[in-house]
Amino acid sequence: MPRRSRCLVALACLVFVATVVPAAPSGAADLSPFRGLGTWVDVYDYVPGFQSDGGPPPVTAGSLDDMAALGVRTVFLQAAQDDDRITGATVDRRLLGEFLRRGHDAGIDVVAWYVPKFGDVAADLRRIRGLASFRSKGERFDGIALDVEYTQGVPDPAERNKALVKLARRAREIAGSRPLGAIVLEPVLLEVVNPVYWPDFPWRKIRRSFDVWLPMSYWTNRETASGYRDGFAYTEENIRRLRANVGIADAPVHPIGGIADTAAAKDYAGFVKAVRERHAIGYSVYDFNTTTSGVWARLRGG
Repeated sequence: MPRRSRCLVALACLVFVATVVPAAPSGAADLSPFRGLGTWVDVYDYVPGFQSDGGPPPVTAGSLDDMAALGVRTVFLQAAQDDDRITGATVDRRLLGEFLRRGHDAGIDVVAWYVPKFGDVAADLRRIRGLASFRSKGERFDGIALDVEYTQGVPDPAERNKALVKLARRAREIAGSRPLGAIVLEPVLLEVVNPVYWPDFPWRKIRRSFDVWLPMSYWTNRETASGYRDGFAYTEENIRRLRANVGIADAPVHPIGGIADTAAAKDYAGFVKAVRERHAIGYSVYDFNTTTSGVWARLRGG
């Protein structure tokens, strides 16, 4: 083969590789914001315009001090939402900045999360860019996480999977050096409880786009007769299945337990035990507003 032809072939190969491999491989980012005990706050708990009764939000910036006192290391804050009540790419910038700075002042990392709907990937990416570029007096979010559970935007699973893979790769590029988390439907739900909810979930096609996996291990949604309404059993199996699905034996996992207001106190010990035995890097319960004061001591046991 002539030298010029060899060069052209080599260049073509490089271009092909560049188009299919994410810009930052999983494992390159600092996972500190996902380690240890965390908690969750959504727009319905802290954004004034989302209060159905017109009253003040139950979670305020002052709640960050309470979180720190309870041993929380990270707050996962829903900082964007596809909703007419939010006009920009993120929640109101003044409010968001207040939470971000107050969290950092309290020694808490703040991870911004968002629920993509996949029907308009460009709109999803606009909000993700908004989270990545957000600054308040020089401070920024410590990580970003995508809540991958919405199915109604693209009812066809095959098309939805394509949109997810595309979005995940672009989000990886946008996040840069910051850790990117995948908040995912738990494998037991997808494989045992309701296999038709999101069939053929593309675990391996998105695995290089994300640094850490956050399965929604909500044992409170399961029936007692199934054996899965148990903090230990459900969490432990979800961690094992997730790592097998992505094909990485030690994939960084941060399981989310709960849901808090329907969980029995005794289940938290099992949840923490599963976290410990399966070497999860962190853990949390959804959400802060509904986690009762007596639960935190059990959670700190992890």
